[in-house]
Amino acid sequence: MALTMTDKVLADVVAPRGGAGWLARQAVLVAAGIALLTIAAKIRVPMWPVPVTMQTFAVLTLGALYGPRLGLVTLLGYLGLGIAGLAVFTGDGSGLAYVAGPTGGYLVGFALAAAAVGALARAGWDRSVAGMIGALLIGNAVIYAVGVPWMAYLFAAERGMGWVMQWGMVNFLPGDALKLVLAALLVPGLWRLMGNARG
Repeated sequence: MALTMTDKVLADVVAPRGGAGWLARQAVLVAAGIALLTIAAKIRVPMWPVPVTMQTFAVLTLGALYGPRLGLVTLLGYLGLGIAGLAVFTGDGSGLAYVAGPTGGYLVGFALAAAAVGALARAGWDRSVAGMIGALLIGNAVIYAVGVPWMAYLFAAERGMGWVMQWGMVNFLPGDALKLVLAALLVPGLWRLMGNARG
């Protein structure tokens, strides 16, 4: 029997709610998600006009896989470790000073985007490529909606809004498009695999 419920995300299939060990399974998923986010943040793919990390890919994919609550908890755990000084972010920076810097708005946006994509996935958007593209576009918009104003607050007066838009969003759009395609293929593909395995 194929999986057809649209109120579930893939994490609900792997670690069903309730029963013995449910909290332990949830904790393992959070830890695995934080590890994935950390690894993705350190991957730098040479690309024009700027190198691309896999961080936003991991953020949005985890949101779709985990749903809004577990996705948000995972991102908050990741941010908490970075604020505490662990080297989980892109580059070598960490701590509160790093989060208050130029990338701070994007980091906050990550948590909100994971929750937003997770909510859309729980509504069934993660079952098709078209639905995932829509969810991922919304997730990316959330990230920029928080990140760009923070960049503007820090730099617009000195460098102008043109610079902020170029270095806060435009330069990253080609990489975002490639990551969006990858995530949009991956999550529905995983659903098909799970459905076939249980069929």
